[in-house]
Amino acid sequence: MDFCSIASGSSGNCIYTGTDHAGILIDAGISARQVEKGLNSIGRTAKELSGVLLTHEHSDHIRGIGVLARKFGLPIYGTSGTLRAVRNCSGLGAIDEGLFHEVAADESFSIGDMELLPFHTSHDAADPVAYRVNAGNTSAAVVTDLGIYTDYIVDHLKNLDVILLEANHDIRMLQVGSYPYYLKQRILGNRGHLSNENAGRLLCRILHDNLKKIYLGHLSRENNYEALAYETVCSEVTLGDNPYQAKDFMIEVARRDCVSEPVHI
Repeated sequence: MDFCSIASGSSGNCIYTGTDHAGILIDAGISARQVEKGLNSIGRTAKELSGVLLTHEHSDHIRGIGVLARKFGLPIYGTSGTLRAVRNCSGLGAIDEGLFHEVAADESFSIGDMELLPFHTSHDAADPVAYRVNAGNTSAAVVTDLGIYTDYIVDHLKNLDVILLEANHDIRMLQVGSYPYYLKQRILGNRGHLSNENAGRLLCRILHDNLKKIYLGHLSRENNYEALAYETVCSEVTLGDNPYQAKDFMIEVARRDCVSEPVHI
């Protein structure tokens, strides 16, 4: 299975994962042209895709799906609440109703030789989920837009080969920054976003010897920067209650403006 972040950040998110027999996007919050360019850079094409899985309906996760659906007949998977909200997004243009496929949290489904498992996340959207992808003996997960994590989340993230995990903001930068009070409270709340510190603490609970790659994603443009997210997460891992150090793992910040280094697992 191949895994690659095409774009990840508060301005747009799109993750590719696929096998020799099927390929999917998890979210398409960038333009269709950017999606195609990113896929081409890793030797893939949009017309080869088997579908796009939506985590939720916020614009930085769905911006490109209208064009992708019309141009390539791309199936769109999401929970009932997410699809209902997407249908009400007039800015996406007309989408063939037959392309929508409803999924439910904690009920797995298959696309080609990949098994997909949506699971609930805590975020201020209609019915948000994250996804775990299993193919053969390998597994990956994309987990962003997460206000808090619980034992339920941890259980769904055990024994992964690859994870893209949100490290959205530095708490101090957010607190002293220019955002209005209500927006700061939203981001810091239980239905907001995961801070650098909490991303590191969550990682401490799911690390294991065979975890091959960690991507830190969905960084805020205004309240974070790459080096800070990386160093904070690494510090939490190295100093945390676990037998590992950050140097034991390949950790990379997934960038908003360019394709990350793909990993084959």
